[in-house]
Amino acid sequence: MSTLAAQPFDFVFELPHTALVLIDMQRDFVEPGGFGESLGNRVEPLQAIVPACQAVLHAWRALGGCVLHTRESHAPDLSDCPPAKRLRGAPSLRIGDAGPMGRVLVRGEPGNQIIDALAPLPGEIVIDKPGKGMFYATDAQVQLQQRGITHLVFMGVTTEVCVQTSMREANDRGYDALLLADCTESYFPAFKAATLEMVSAQGGIVGWVASSTALLQALASAGPAASAPAPQSVLAAAAGPGQAPR
Repeated sequence: MSTLAAQPFDFVFELPHTALVLIDMQRDFVEPGGFGESLGNRVEPLQAIVPACQAVLHAWRALGGCVLHTRESHAPDLSDCPPAKRLRGAPSLRIGDAGPMGRVLVRGEPGNQIIDALAPLPGEIVIDKPGKGMFYATDAQVQLQQRGITHLVFMGVTTEVCVQTSMREANDRGYDALLLADCTESYFPAFKAATLEMVSAQGGIVGWVASSTALLQALASAGPAASAPAPQSVLAAAAGPGQAPR
């Protein structure tokens, strides 16, 4: 059992039952020439969190923790992208349009890939999600249940949209969720600040907020014993009837 200082109170977790979740750290949002910049946003604030995200990811991997990456992405025919999502405002590029890094937010295109600094390793979970939240129209719930995951640690972008939506979805599904404040970012600083307050308000109505430093200290204290795999009986029970752990 590991404990770290957080808001509104300490966050307690067991590494074998906790997943590190990286939301949408993909080129279309983080790099120049992508969808985020096409909407008139500066991408430098998002790029600034990469070193902190890297430090957490490396420490988490070293202990054998579960890692889940998401990409906001759509089928090439855009059959999973409703007009209500695609036809908003007047951006220079819309979802599905050809941009400097291929078709915007389309699966398999260069811009839809996670940035090299945080790229998934073999065996890590990668969820392609057509919506803002990681659970909508995906198998994220099944993937986590099969691994006996009960707690989630969130990093990624943007704080007030896909990160917050995923945390709210997680809360509705019974997960305890922690957001690392210096490992998430928005194109709008005020939106990030408001989201951090909303997440931890009213006794943690959505979840907890902490720094990456606090998590790294907790992981360092936990040591290799924290990465011991969960018993098969626990994984089977978490997976539910008819689902085998993997």
